[in-house]
Amino acid sequence: MDYKKAGVDIEAGYKSVELMKQYVKGTMRPEVLGGIGGFAGAFSMEAVKGMEKPMLLSGTDGVGTKIKLAFLLDRHDTVGIDCVAMCVNDVVCAGGEPLFFLDYIACGKNYPEKIAAIVKGVAEGCRQAGAALVGGETAEHPGLMPEDEYDLAGFAVGLVDEKDMITGQEIQEGDVLVGLASSGVHSNGFSLVRKVFDMTRESLDTYYEELGATLGDTLLTPTRIYVKALRAIRQAGVTVKGCSHITGGGFYENIPRMLPEGIHAQVEKDSYEVPAIFKLLQEKGGIEEQMMYNTYNMGLGMVLAVDPADVDKVLEAARAAGETPYVVGRCRTGEKGVTLC
Repeated sequence: MDYKKAGVDIEAGYKSVELMKQYVKGTMRPEVLGGIGGFAGAFSMEAVKGMEKPMLLSGTDGVGTKIKLAFLLDRHDTVGIDCVAMCVNDVVCAGGEPLFFLDYIACGKNYPEKIAAIVKGVAEGCRQAGAALVGGETAEHPGLMPEDEYDLAGFAVGLVDEKDMITGQEIQEGDVLVGLASSGVHSNGFSLVRKVFDMTRESLDTYYEELGATLGDTLLTPTRIYVKALRAIRQAGVTVKGCSHITGGGFYENIPRMLPEGIHAQVEKDSYEVPAIFKLLQEKGGIEEQMMYNTYNMGLGMVLAVDPADVDKVLEAARAAGETPYVVGRCRTGEKGVTLC
């Protein structure tokens, strides 16, 4: 008896590391110390010297049951982008600049090419965020997970000067809400998605005219990463008063999270075009509108609160960063919460 016969293939683990190195190298920042494969990732903190009160920010998340679609379609190079996005988008909501990322892959059996494809996606997400992939772990769990399945999670660490943190405390009546378009469903609400649509290869390979793509391609579209947009807005001289990452809980849970007491957000539903995938999901599932906005991003991955005088600069900077921004509402005096009208 040996470890391989017990279900853990150490040699496959070595091969996975070798295959993923080419992707990891592309995420390196000057602050990264040492090479790939050490016991800990080292990152220089020289950047804090220019800050008055440097603050570390962190975010951790996974991909959720969206990963089931990757299994069905045998496509594993995009869920890593989702994993990074879910973490770094939270960090930038507080005004932070993501510095580095680590991932954790648990699998029933280590198939090196599959693991490398997952890490390729993680590395692409890091590249989009400007964060270094400084480490990770691939754990083989025979008997705990099916051999052809895996789970993926990670966490990001960012940096911000305390004076530049986005806290929401300065939001006041009359401030404008600007939404940044999402790329689709992102990585939340897939337990409901999987109840509405048949989770078969045939169903996912079905082409829908209204989507302009197959159902599987549409649903596997990676979560949008907003790091560059928030950086561009900041560099345009705009103070973002509040920032909400629209994840699980949709509008109703996430927008109030950025509001101070005594401020109510009013969002106009017809101020932007809701993507076709949400309309199809609602129709096929017979889902009430309130539940859609309480579960999904409905086409807006980020909502910012800014001074009315800064709106044009925000829109211009967001577009220059490759985003599609919309003026979607305003803040008013009232009970902390959000109203869709």
